[in-house]
Amino acid sequence: MPETSHNIASGPANNLHNPPIDVEKGRRPRPRRRSSASTSSSTDLHEEEEKASLDGHRPTNRELHDSISRSRSRGRSQHGRAATTSGMDQLRPTLSRRDTVLSRIRTRPNMAPFSHPLAHQPTTADVLVDFEGDDDPYRPMNWPTKKKVTTTLMYGLTTMSATWASSAYSAGTTQVAHEFHVGQQVAVLGTTLFLFGFGLGPLLWAPLSEVYGRRVAVLTPMFVAMCFSFGSAAAKDFQTLMITRFFGAFFASAPVTNTGGVLGDLFSPAWRAMAMAGYALAVVGGPCLGPIVSAAFVANPSLGWRWTEYFTGILQAVILLIDIVFIDECYPPKLLVYKARRLRHETGNWALHTKFEEWDVSIKELSKKFLIRPIQLLFTPICFLIALYASFCYGILYMQLGGIPIIFHEQRGWPVVSSTLPFLAILVGAVFGCAINAYNQLLYNKVYYRAGNRAVPEARLPPMMLGSVLFSAGQFVTGWTADPRFHWIAPVIGLVMLGTGFFTIFQAALNYLVDTFTLYAASAVAANTFLRSCFAGAFPLVVGPLYHNIGVGPASSITGGFAALLIPVPFVFYVFGKRVRRASKWSRGSVFD
Repeated sequence: MPETSHNIASGPANNLHNPPIDVEKGRRPRPRRRSSASTSSSTDLHEEEEKASLDGHRPTNRELHDSISRSRSRGRSQHGRAATTSGMDQLRPTLSRRDTVLSRIRTRPNMAPFSHPLAHQPTTADVLVDFEGDDDPYRPMNWPTKKKVTTTLMYGLTTMSATWASSAYSAGTTQVAHEFHVGQQVAVLGTTLFLFGFGLGPLLWAPLSEVYGRRVAVLTPMFVAMCFSFGSAAAKDFQTLMITRFFGAFFASAPVTNTGGVLGDLFSPAWRAMAMAGYALAVVGGPCLGPIVSAAFVANPSLGWRWTEYFTGILQAVILLIDIVFIDECYPPKLLVYKARRLRHETGNWALHTKFEEWDVSIKELSKKFLIRPIQLLFTPICFLIALYASFCYGILYMQLGGIPIIFHEQRGWPVVSSTLPFLAILVGAVFGCAINAYNQLLYNKVYYRAGNRAVPEARLPPMMLGSVLFSAGQFVTGWTADPRFHWIAPVIGLVMLGTGFFTIFQAALNYLVDTFTLYAASAVAANTFLRSCFAGAFPLVVGPLYHNIGVGPASSITGGFAALLIPVPFVFYVFGKRVRRASKWSRGSVFD
C-alpha cells in the first residue's frame, strides 16, 4: 500500500490538539502531556511544512520526521542541548542582572550566545605559537648580554628616579611647614604618604604586568608619576601637596614592583642574584642621593623646596624618554603574542595564536593572586618573619632621612648641604653589601647545579646572617658616637655598617622568598612590598620626637635592640628551613634534600 499523506493544519494549535491520523493503524494516537520537547516538535513540523509548501511539494510524515531529526541533531551539535523555549524555538542567552541593566541603558538587543560549526572542537597544538626551543634568540634569556645589561640598567635608573622622589621631599619639610602654616610633624606626612602609596601601588601594577607586559605596566604609570611630581611642585595648598605626593608614589611604585619580574625574564636563577644586586643598588641609591641634591635646592633662596619636586619631575621625564627608546618588551608570553600576530599577517593562517591568548583575564583570579594570596602567605612563618625583618630594615633606612640631619646639622652644626653628605656612607655600605651578595652568588651556583638546577633557599642566607650583626651594630655605633666630642668619622663608620647590613639583609630576604615560594613568588614579593612600605611610612614620623626627647644614643639603642632580637631569624631558617618548608603547602617547589 503506498504511503499516503494527510492534511496538516496550518497553525501550531491545530497540530497540538488534532494530531495526524496514523494511516497504518487507522486510529489517532492518544494525546500526550505537552512538554517543551513536544512543543518544539510541533513547531518544527509547522516550519518544515511551510518550507516544503514553497517548493510545491507536500512531504510525508516520515519525511517530515526525518527532516526534524536532522535539524535537531544540528542544533545539539552547535549548542550542546536541545532548545526548550516555545514560540520560534530561539535560544536565549542567560543574562546576569548587570548585563540586563547595561543592555537596557545602551539599548542593546539581547543576542543569542555566539556559536560556530567548529565551536565544539578544541584547538590543536599545531596552531600554537611558541619559542623555537630553548636556544631561540627571540627568548629574552637568550638576548645578547649587552642588551640584557642595557635593559637592566634602564629599569634600574627608572626605579632610582622613583625612590629618589620618596626622599627628595625630606630636605624641604621645614620650608613646607612654614609656607603652609603646619607643624613640622605634619609636614613629614609628605614622606609618609609617599611610602604608603609605594605599598598600595604594587597591588595594581603587578597583575597588570602579567596581562599587558612589563614595558606598558612600567612606563605608563611612570609618565603619570612624573605629572604628579610637577603637580607637587606647583601645589597651592597643603592638601594638594599631600594628594599629589600619595598618587605620585602610587604610580611610581610600578618599576619598584615589576623590575624583579623583568630580571626573572632576562636571567636564569644562576645569575639572577647578580642582576638583582645591581638593581637593588639603584633602589638604595635613590634615597641616599635624593636628600643631598634636594638640600642644595633648599639652601638656595631663589629656588626652595618646590625645586626639589621640579627637579624630580625633570629627572623622571629624561629617564622616561630614554626608556622609550632603549627598552623593549621582555615578558615572554607577550613576545609570543607579537610573534603570532606577525605570523598571522605574513602567512594568512589566522588560526595561529599563543597559549597566552587563550587566557580569559579574570579579575577574580588576579585578585586572588595579588590580594588574597599575599595575606595567606604572611601567615606562614617563613614569609612573615623574613618580610618582617626586611621591612624593619627598610624602615630604619628611611628613618635616617630625619636622623642624619639631626646628628650632623643640629648637634654638630654642619651646614645644610654638608649635613646630608653622610648619606653617601649608606651608599658605600650598600656597595659593600652588593659585593658580598655577588660573591655568595658564586657559591650558590655550585649548590644550585648539585641540586639539579633547582633553587636551594637556604644557600641565600649566609649574607643575611652576616648582615644581621652589622645592621644592629651599626645603629649602636651611630647613636652613641653622635655626640660632637667624638670624631665625625665614627658615626659615618656606623652608617657604613648600617648600609652594608641593610643591603645584605634586604637582598638575601628577597632571594630567599623567591626561592622558597617558587610557584607563588609574585605573591610573596607583593606581601613583602606591602609590609615594607607600611614600616617605612611609619618610621619617619617617630624619628624627630624620639631623637629630641630621649636623645640620639638611647633612641638608637631602641631600634638597634629590636634589630638584635631579629638576628636569630636567618640562623634559625638556615638550620630548620627545610623542615619548615616541608610542612607548608606553599613551598612545595623548593628543594628539601
